[in-house]
Amino acid sequence: MRTPLPEVTPVATPNEDAATGNTSGYRLDLDGLRGIAIALVAIFHVWFGRVSGGVDVFLTLSGYFFVASLLKHVLATQPASTTWRAAVNPWPRLWRLIRRLLPALLLVLAFVAAMIAVIMPTTRWGPLGAELQASALYYQNWHLAFESQDYAAADSANSPLQHLWSMSMQGQFFVLTLLCALALGGVLRLLGRRSVFFADPKVVRWIIGLALAAVALVSFAWANYRHDINQPFTYYDTVARLWEPLAGGLLAVWMPRIAMSRAVRNVLGVISVALIVTCGWWIEGVQEYPAAWALVPVGATLMLIWVGSSKTAGPDVAGAAVTQSGFSRGLAHPQLVWLGSIAYALYLWHWPLLIFYLAWRYQDDVSWVEGTGILAVSVLIAWLTTKYVEAPLRSGSSTRKRPEDDAAATGSTPRPPLRNTRGYRRTLLALLLIITVAAGSAALTWQRDAANATLDTENLDPRLYPGARAFLDGAPVPKVTAQPSPDVVDMDWPITSYDSIISGWKDPSIKVGYYGDVNATRTIALVGGSHAEQWITALDAIGKRHNFRVTTYLKVGCALTTEHVFTWFGQKYYQCNDWSRRVMERLAVDKPDVVFTNSTRPVEAPGKGDHVPNDYKEIFAEFRDRGQRVIGIRDNPWSTGKLKPPECLASGRKPEVCGVTRQQAMAPTDPAAELAGEFPNMSFLDYTDAMCDDEYCPAVVGNILMWHDFHHLSATFVRSLIPAMEADLQRTLGWW
Repeated sequence: MRTPLPEVTPVATPNEDAATGNTSGYRLDLDGLRGIAIALVAIFHVWFGRVSGGVDVFLTLSGYFFVASLLKHVLATQPASTTWRAAVNPWPRLWRLIRRLLPALLLVLAFVAAMIAVIMPTTRWGPLGAELQASALYYQNWHLAFESQDYAAADSANSPLQHLWSMSMQGQFFVLTLLCALALGGVLRLLGRRSVFFADPKVVRWIIGLALAAVALVSFAWANYRHDINQPFTYYDTVARLWEPLAGGLLAVWMPRIAMSRAVRNVLGVISVALIVTCGWWIEGVQEYPAAWALVPVGATLMLIWVGSSKTAGPDVAGAAVTQSGFSRGLAHPQLVWLGSIAYALYLWHWPLLIFYLAWRYQDDVSWVEGTGILAVSVLIAWLTTKYVEAPLRSGSSTRKRPEDDAAATGSTPRPPLRNTRGYRRTLLALLLIITVAAGSAALTWQRDAANATLDTENLDPRLYPGARAFLDGAPVPKVTAQPSPDVVDMDWPITSYDSIISGWKDPSIKVGYYGDVNATRTIALVGGSHAEQWITALDAIGKRHNFRVTTYLKVGCALTTEHVFTWFGQKYYQCNDWSRRVMERLAVDKPDVVFTNSTRPVEAPGKGDHVPNDYKEIFAEFRDRGQRVIGIRDNPWSTGKLKPPECLASGRKPEVCGVTRQQAMAPTDPAAELAGEFPNMSFLDYTDAMCDDEYCPAVVGNILMWHDFHHLSATFVRSLIPAMEADLQRTLGWW
């Protein structure tokens, strides 16, 4: 699930409205719109696991208010009477952003760090430590973008910090826009001294608007171009997201003046609200945003800003000016406005509370009662955070009734509320500093420990660690600690990964590796993706023992395919088809004695067993027609839980509940074996019985962890399969 960030800058003031030419004053209706948006975000996250479109609403509002404020500043600092320091110094506004954003964020990050140590399995401490650092330093969106390209991390469970990607993106927008606006304002101020043309406020507004429009168009074009190439990365990409807040900024610069009747404004407003409320159901935001479909929530937000402003006010029946339509009064309902006032804190809190609750309860989702409780607690904590952390440090003074007013009524000596005293603010800052240092130290320690972890399982005693032999041969299983440790099993990849003899996502090259007896004349070619690669551990050892060479032709996430566009985890994997075609041509030249590749794959719908895809059959037919001998190995079971099996084990659960049922993972019999008559050039291997009993495929077999992630076999477990595979290859090949 990818998640949006509420708008975090203060709503428009009359002064900021003056910069846009709007005279509506304080826009309570937009506070109410924020309330609707955060309600949608939280509800969709808690119960539906979908993107609601709220991020686009918040980004558009942020752009509108922030650019309006910057435009006002640039216009006000153009006269020569204004000092250069006042015109181009970014620090006052940066300091306002820091005071507004950091206190609540640091509090939440400290809470998350503490809960990670209490609830999360130790296997996740290192990666989550990196996310704590990325969130605090405002590059979480880029961290997650590159994680989405990491084959080993692409299927990771939801993080309690995943939602902060959008805050990082928005922080980057604020800083970049601020610096560029001040720089452009300084240039225009310099030019204005030489020519009155550049001193004209209308010219300044047009130049700023054209600059914003140019960047927004480039960003929108980039988002749509990258959508078809690498959507998971594009979702987090700041460049692809910039057009959304810039669209709001453009409305602040150029707000059209078109008088409308109250009825027309109401109709447009109702339609816009309806689009925002419903778009999460009929647009797959994770797959479509921030490309063209994001125009729906962005456009609806722009419409609400516009039709609720004085720019569209027209005469009513009596001829008086209409300044607020019915829908605007509805959005300005006190409850919605109040919810909008705590939107930032509510966004920060609701997601980690949900994720930690699910981890604590070992659940994949929540009931209506549980979800309601999580939302209620989130709202309460958000209100407390806003009142006692955000407000005192943001303003430094009370925004409520003055103490003097109470004194006049009661005759008492005026005293400011405790949370607005200098002592309270100093104490609060000290506490925030302490918990920030503690959380930062924990994050760095977790990352260091993960980086220094080592794996040593190549020489396990087979009497203590029978692995696959426990199911295949009924070997006794002594009571010892399972290996590898869940904390390091994610390092238990095949040797080809460490040798970098596997082509990456964007690498079009064919990397050929040589293993086994590299000087032998007989050759087995291991071909495919990582689910073929995992068998090199056994083939390498058997090849050395029985004098055959193993050549590898491997690419991550790419089994041999004839599909024009192969899709993997939401990405259109154009390179896979091209690589497969060129590898088939290379094999026709290299002429290995045997090709060893996968013969099945899980059905697309999780928990539906495995099958032989049609493109696999087409590849098998090509091999048959050229007389190529092939060994097809059935794919292993894929776990289907929210947690990776090692994480499940590290959380204290039993291997018997950290795996997957055999019925969910595998068909009753090997689907590929039915193809023997059609493909006489093929032999088929199936080691399901080494990984599962009659009912279940546990996370630990014969004291060895079977998976190192959701679905890749650990190299240590494959090593325990060597005796069985050695015997099967002898019967199949007759080479020894």
